[in-house]
Amino acid sequence: MPFLTYKRAIQLRQNLQDTQATVITPDQEGYPELINRWSEASEKEAGAVVIVTSSHEISLVITFATYHYIPFVVQGGGFSTSGASSTHGGIVINLSMMRRVVVDPASQTVAVQGGATWDEVDQASAKEGLAVVGCTTSAAGVGGTTLGGGFGWLTGRHGLVIDNLISVKIVLADGRIMTASADENQDLFWAIRGAGQSFGVVTEFVLRAHPQRPSVFGGFIYLPIEQLSAVVEFANQFDTQTTGDEALFFGFTTRPHAPLPIVIVALLFYNGPSTAAEAFFGPLLALESIQNETHEMPYLKMNTILGRFVAPGTRKSVSGTTFALPLDLQLMQEVHDDFDKFIRTYPRVEGSAVIFELIPYTRVNQIPVEATAYANRGRYHNVVSIFRWYDQELDMKMMNLERAMIRKIRDRAGVVSIAGQGVGVYANYAGTNSSDSVSQALINTILGHETNAEELFGKNLPRLQELKTVYDPKNMFRKWHNLLIPSTAH
Repeated sequence: MPFLTYKRAIQLRQNLQDTQATVITPDQEGYPELINRWSEASEKEAGAVVIVTSSHEISLVITFATYHYIPFVVQGGGFSTSGASSTHGGIVINLSMMRRVVVDPASQTVAVQGGATWDEVDQASAKEGLAVVGCTTSAAGVGGTTLGGGFGWLTGRHGLVIDNLISVKIVLADGRIMTASADENQDLFWAIRGAGQSFGVVTEFVLRAHPQRPSVFGGFIYLPIEQLSAVVEFANQFDTQTTGDEALFFGFTTRPHAPLPIVIVALLFYNGPSTAAEAFFGPLLALESIQNETHEMPYLKMNTILGRFVAPGTRKSVSGTTFALPLDLQLMQEVHDDFDKFIRTYPRVEGSAVIFELIPYTRVNQIPVEATAYANRGRYHNVVSIFRWYDQELDMKMMNLERAMIRKIRDRAGVVSIAGQGVGVYANYAGTNSSDSVSQALINTILGHETNAEELFGKNLPRLQELKTVYDPKNMFRKWHNLLIPSTAH
């Protein structure tokens, strides 16, 4: 596939000369900062970074890239650890100047440009006493979270982000700018809700908002490993006890500024007053802890509390799978032991974590799997791993260790055998294709280096593939999960 040569970059700049877009090439000031990503391991030297300000400018860039068959990617929040928002020698469409958020209290809707973060959405919505179902960390970009499904603290009460998506404005591979909703271009709207990154650049989202109390209960608790059985016992009762207003993240990590020993970390959320929260989480709060940071706090603060795990800098990898309750205590002990060995064996990997995420799924499962492209609806929960390191030579080792841990959890606590459920893989946590080459992506799939499209979309994949031939026949949007790569058994 052709790279963006300097000559082509000049042509692109000329095509955009009557717009507000800015084309930055490697020889220009500011370029190194523009290719920085949340994970240093995901950074690549782009042929050019185009800072766009409108859908029209994006259309011009995509039309140019498609005509010359030059690879391009979209950078919103830049949190992908797979390289999906980076390109070697291609074009980065940078949405950082498209961050406007408009809240309409009368209709309880929020219009969000594609480059905004959840923090900007949360801040604007809170001024009107509203909130949207966003990400559990407000530092993340709206686009990436939404188009892959989207779990947030309010999912238990209101469903996924895509279940609250009213419409989008999207730029397609041929440069057309379209609106998709339940009433307009319904097939495209179906695909966008779960596989949106594979169909175009969404420049505006319209989301349903909900009245939200200003304060909630939440925070971290750090517990010694001796409390593991009590934590697992509480977690195993979660599905039968939740009302939809609670969430519990728990797993293993290192304490801030304390690389050893490994501890249990639990993050509590209750969308209500502290008295009710303390009653629900009583068995956990009664445990002897190393440190208890829980308290009633503004909802806005709750969405920032995972910042310690998403801080920029270092090399990182994110992976995940699903699990069904009840969890086996022996498995959890093995996961702890594997993680403990990892921390003790490799230098400067503190801050890594493996987290089991309990968010009520009743509202999510009220929508049939085939109603949207998103296929991960079922009676199960997500687990995510975040590995951090500094040494570039450890890149492949870290990713292989992470995959091995996730594979163990998937094989022994996963949902593959639960009949009638969704696929049991959350696309936003799954390994993705980080290559600009279709042939290399195929090699990665064969070697088991990514989750293939069939695993992610199950029975929804044939319809997605048919729609790709309509909206993206050249498969220009393939840097997230390539829908046209043949499936391969793992």
